[in-house]
Order: sequence, then structure tokens, then C-alpha cells
Amino acid sequence: MRRHQHAEAAGLVSFLFCAIIGGVAMALYQHTAPAIWLVSRRLFMAFSAIVAASGVVSFIVGYAGRSRSLTLDHGWIAPLRRIIEILALSIVYASTLFLTIFMVLGVVNDLMGRAFVDYMIALCACFSGIAGYVTFVQASLMNAKTVASLLPFFVVSGVSTAGMTSDDPYWYHNNFSQLGDRTTFAASMFNWTLIMAGICIVIISYFAISELLTTYRMRRMWPGTELPGGATGEIGHFKARMGALSTLLTLSGIAFVGIGTFRYTPHPIMHNVFARGLPGIMTMLLIGLPWLVPQLSRVMYVASDLSIALTGLAGVYWLMGGNTLTSVEAMAGLLYLGWFIVFSRQIAAIEADRLLTQLMHTQTAGLSEPVEPTSDAASPVLESRLAADR
Repeated sequence: MRRHQHAEAAGLVSFLFCAIIGGVAMALYQHTAPAIWLVSRRLFMAFSAIVAASGVVSFIVGYAGRSRSLTLDHGWIAPLRRIIEILALSIVYASTLFLTIFMVLGVVNDLMGRAFVDYMIALCACFSGIAGYVTFVQASLMNAKTVASLLPFFVVSGVSTAGMTSDDPYWYHNNFSQLGDRTTFAASMFNWTLIMAGICIVIISYFAISELLTTYRMRRMWPGTELPGGATGEIGHFKARMGALSTLLTLSGIAFVGIGTFRYTPHPIMHNVFARGLPGIMTMLLIGLPWLVPQLSRVMYVASDLSIALTGLAGVYWLMGGNTLTSVEAMAGLLYLGWFIVFSRQIAAIEADRLLTQLMHTQTAGLSEPVEPTSDAASPVLESRLAADR
């Protein structure tokens, strides 16, 4: 059975186990929890937590099961790095599943009222099974594109939930900071979404930088072979480029974390440092992209410049009194997240081209075992993909 078929089959098994566990857990919760924890919002939180836990356990089993580096055969650094990677990705999946399910329950509650509460056990089993299936399959096919695909669901669901549950109906007349400038559930949800979005960006950046390093090692190993990016051989100032790229990507993630951590009212200076520093980081990253990552396509560079131009026009329009700062912030945030997703997909495309090049080079050289440059952050699947495709 091929690798993709095996992943799908194992995903169906995960669906069955997670559905059973999720349904039983929800039934136990409804029969044992105090009455105060059965009101709508707290019941939805428990529901979302069960689904998130099911998905995360399925992800860990699928991801760790494919890894060849969770042993001490080659020292303790590789398994330690893999464990940290699994924990980081688990946080991303748990937060995404929790916020997405919570938002869905809120929408269904607005449409049907309390009528659907009678079906909570069945719904929890269904959602848990789906979460288990999706996370297990994605764990078997993990790359930067897979992780990046979670980011829009995570951010949109978190911000939407915060906006719908806010007790301030006019928060959007000022800016997004007003939505998080309280101690209510909605404000906490918004701030937590920003914090986790920043962590997601840092984690995805780790995958992206690792793939660029791996591809560059191939350039040096096989200098006469045309590799992803349409060039061969050395790249000038490569270490400086990667250092600058990783710094800017990490700083952008830290800025999101800082905005969510420091609310404006108690910490106006720190909040403004991160909130006003983020546009500068985004500008340097997008404008400097052709120098930072020359392996990308030219269309990506044009899209980056266009994002900067559109954000600048929206800012000028706001200064002229044509719209609110909330609109400018929303546009800038969505453009950056959209750019980040496209950037991750470009990296995933480079990864796919690299694997194909390696396979062709191995077959041409007549080697019995594929020789693959080591990638510190490569997923367990990437460690065995060439061997599986032979």
C-alpha cells in the first residue's frame, strides 16, 4: 500500500477512535459537571476542548509514528528537537481546533437556539472524529504549506468569535486594540488569538527557513544540477540573507504576541511598540523579499509590492477621513496573512521540486540508497519519502 493510501486508511481508523472517545467524554461531562458549567458558553468551551484534545492526540500519534529521529541512535539533540517540534505544532493544532469549533457552535446557537444542545454528544463525537481524521492525515503529509493552511481558519475564527461576543457594539469605530482592551471573555479571546497567531508564524518560519537551508545544501553538493529557483551553485551572502529573513519573520511573530500580551490601557507604551513596529517589519520584509529569497518566482515579488501599495493607499485614505483605522488594520493584517500563506506555499513548491530533483539525481547516479541533505526541521515524512517512492 502506498504512503498516501496508508495515511488515508489510518486516518479513518483515527476517525473511529476519536469519535468514540469524544462522544464518551462529552457524555461524562454532561452527567458529572456542575450546573454552572452547563450554561451555553462554558458547555461550548468544554465541547471545543474535547474536540481539540482528540485532534491533538491523533496528530501526535501520526506525526511521532512516522519519525525516525525519536531514538538515541544518533545522540539526544535530534529527538529533543523533534519533541519540541511536536509540542509546538500541537499548540497550533489545539488552538486552531478550539477556536474554530467554538465559532461554529456560536453560529449554530444563533441559528437554532438551545434546541441543538440535545445533540451535543452526537455532535461532539462527529467533530472529534473529523478532527482526528484530518490531523492524522496532515501529520503524515506535514510541510510548511500544511501548517500555513491552518493560519486563516485560526485567526478568522478567533477574531470573529471575539467580535460576536464582545459587550462593546461599537468597538470597530476605533481600532482592533479596543476589542482586546478589556478583561472580558471576548477581549481575552481576541488577545489569545493574536498571541497564538504570532507563535504560528514563528513555527511556520522555522519550517520555511529549514527548507531553504536544505535546498542550498543541495546546490553545494550538486553544483551542476539545476535546482528549485532556476539557478545553480552558490548564492552570495547566503548566511546573511537567511539571518535577515529569519529575524524579520520571527520579529513579525513576536509583534503579534506582544500586541496580544500587552493591552493598551494598562500598557500603552509596550502596546504601541509592538503595534506600530509591526508595519515597519512587514514593509522591510515584503520590499526586501527579492534579495532575501531570490529562489522565489517574480510573481511573488510583484504580489509583495502590491500588498505594500494597497496598504499605503488605505492608510492615506484613512488620514483623509475616508475610513476607520480598524479597516486599515484589518486590510493590512489580512494582506500579510495572505502573503504569508502564499510564501509558505512557495516554500512547499520548492520542497516538492527538491525531492523530485533528488530522486532523479539518485536514479541517474545509480545509487542503491538515496542521499538526502539533512534538514533540521524536516518532517518525519520527508525523511522517508524518497525511500517510499522507489
